[in-house]
Amino acid sequence: MKQKHYLPILALCLMSTGCNSPKEAPLTPGIQFANLDTTALPGTDFYQYVCGGWMKNNPLTAEYARFGSFDQLAENNRVQLHGLIEELAAASHEAGTVAQKVGDLYNIAMDSVKLNADGAAPIKAELDKLGAIKDKKEIYPAIAEMQTRGMSPFFAVYVSADDMNSSMNIVHTYQSGLGMGERSYYLEQDDKIKNIRAKYEEHIVKMFLLAGFDESAATKAQKAIMNIETRLAKVARSRVDLRNPYANYNKMTVEALKKDYTPFDWDAFLTTVGLGNLQELSIGQPDGIKETCKIIQSESLTDLITYLQWKLISASASYLSDNFVDQQFDFFGKTMSGRQELQPRWKRAVSVVDGSLGEAVGQMYVEKYFPPAAKERMVTLVKNLQVSLGERINALDWMSGETKVKAQEKLSTFHVKIGYPDKWKDYTALEVKDDSYWANVNRANVFEFNEMLAKAGKPVDKDEWLMNPQMVNAYYNPTTNEICFPAGILQYPFFDMNADDAFNYGAIGVVIGHEMTHGFDDQGRQYDKDGNLKDWWTEEDAKNFEARADVMVKFFDNIEVAPGVHANGRFTLGENIVDYGGLQVSFQAFKTATANAPLEDKLGFTPEQRFFLAYANVWAGNIRPEEILRRTKDDPHSLGKWRVNGALPHIPAWYEAFGITEKDSMFVPMAERVHIW
Repeated sequence: MKQKHYLPILALCLMSTGCNSPKEAPLTPGIQFANLDTTALPGTDFYQYVCGGWMKNNPLTAEYARFGSFDQLAENNRVQLHGLIEELAAASHEAGTVAQKVGDLYNIAMDSVKLNADGAAPIKAELDKLGAIKDKKEIYPAIAEMQTRGMSPFFAVYVSADDMNSSMNIVHTYQSGLGMGERSYYLEQDDKIKNIRAKYEEHIVKMFLLAGFDESAATKAQKAIMNIETRLAKVARSRVDLRNPYANYNKMTVEALKKDYTPFDWDAFLTTVGLGNLQELSIGQPDGIKETCKIIQSESLTDLITYLQWKLISASASYLSDNFVDQQFDFFGKTMSGRQELQPRWKRAVSVVDGSLGEAVGQMYVEKYFPPAAKERMVTLVKNLQVSLGERINALDWMSGETKVKAQEKLSTFHVKIGYPDKWKDYTALEVKDDSYWANVNRANVFEFNEMLAKAGKPVDKDEWLMNPQMVNAYYNPTTNEICFPAGILQYPFFDMNADDAFNYGAIGVVIGHEMTHGFDDQGRQYDKDGNLKDWWTEEDAKNFEARADVMVKFFDNIEVAPGVHANGRFTLGENIVDYGGLQVSFQAFKTATANAPLEDKLGFTPEQRFFLAYANVWAGNIRPEEILRRTKDDPHSLGKWRVNGALPHIPAWYEAFGITEKDSMFVPMAERVHIW
């Protein structure tokens, strides 16, 4: 997926000519027959055919809203991390060492006796400090101070590349401040959404009661918070609108900021946040900042204080006593996602340590679990996929030679990151103390914020990693034109060292092609080879691309993912384009790699069939109805089922491999198929 501010997704693979030498054991087909449901027909429901056995054998457990083969790998990785972290937590270490920080933070997270004894005490002083505000002038530094600790009331501040001068970092703002995250939860009027909204209002009241407020104050707080958050939701850009990089780039001087966005006290805010000398920045979504100014001016001081207190309570809840944790889970876990049971404490603790000291944990992980040979082979495979994508670009009949030249330049300058960074992050400035869990999470957030802030106005470090190496994920970043494949994903079902190329190209190969194609999807194509937001397409080529992309939008808009709920083809367009592109690019690379030594049929499947079986198996999974609704609203990826049944009907090789004809329900006439990459 694309990494643009808060954005994530997947990738990684191996080499093109097989993985074992001729002297080693024969390569396996990689396909696990038990994952299939052979009672289903490939042309009627390919997802059920490939994944039905897996879904039957892996029913959802209470702690999951969605669980798939992808999540299964993440669980395996978490068990490995748990072993590494527990080993450090069981021993004593010199103060200030990474081992001490990792071990102590884990032990603090696991100390349920202290957490429950402390109750709301860890946030009491902060709540009182906010409650003691006597003038609206004090609101601005309060907002700034909360920003430094990982909370984003009203809007967020971050530092990343200047979209139109990608070699330099700049300060950006981004719309934020909504407790439910997505604007539609505040605005839509259908019964499902109204029920979620009512549950959120109950949740606010219960959390204020836990924090020590009386019933009357908690009820008033709920009304104030819903009013402010609804005002923010009304002006927030939709997920579709946020896909327009030009609309989200509004660079200006600080002097212009002070003039255009009043009466917000920018001097107080910027000084407190640590940007007192800032000269320029980019306002991501101007309407959100304008509404923030109006809210602070028009709402009562009491309501503004209440809103900030809510942001504190909500942000800290997961690091307080069990009653806070349980209530937080009751709404966000049960109501929003349909989960039935909270994750065990050790899993939550591992996730927090991983998030706070990610590269320190990652360094231990790769030393034990990521062989150097895998990184070397990855380099080879990525190059093969680049060649394949280059060949497909040259063969396009809808793109001019002029644009093809620039597309090839962009492809050839991809910055490829595999496995882990060459230079590890220094955690010297981060302190882990024996005071409270929340205090330590605060210090970790401040450490991360200060590290980010230090980049403002400085050259972009293209060797910096935006994901930890142990993550089961990957990304493309348009402003650095980079593709990154962390070590954590180089395992089954994405890669099998003992399987042949049909499996590995179908699984991890498609993921690599997916990330590469992000450079040429509806967003990525707007950035040039240097990562600058710049129109490098001819007008005619841009129109041709958009017309072809609209075919995909229409196709996915017509998919009913649940009764009365349709997919959002425009919102998921980028990810759908690159699933399609990854399949096209990797299949061509697979055929090239095996041209001189064709693979044999195995398990009754041709090599071509096993390519598509491997791809579909990556997305095997079960999901709850509540999670379907949530992901359809705020996840730019299509649901797993539709990354299979929605993507493959546009791939000619799939029809040929399985003999799909117009008699099959998944058949899409050629004129209605997507034709892009």
